[in-house]
Amino acid sequence: MKVAVWDTYVPLKNGKIMHFDIIAPQEIRDENVIFRFGKEYLKSKNISELELSSKECSFCHIEELKPEWESEINSKGYYIYEMENCH
Repeated sequence: MKVAVWDTYVPLKNGKIMHFDIIAPQEIRDENVIFRFGKEYLKSKNISELELSSKECSFCHIEELKPEWESEINSKGYYIYEMENCH
């Protein structure tokens, strides 16, 4: 399976930038669906008041599905790959 990687940078109130990728099946091309995935993730981090739009989140590339992402994509429809200031 091929997946799309959406590079996401969200400015936090403390001045830091939260950087994560939203990984979703490549067939999902609707940005609003991807933004909804990102908002669900932010809500899980108790950061639901922040906006998520094309300013913060954009398509990056297509790659092969990694085994460690598969179960979460199958259950939730997406996987979040945390990179910076996500904890």
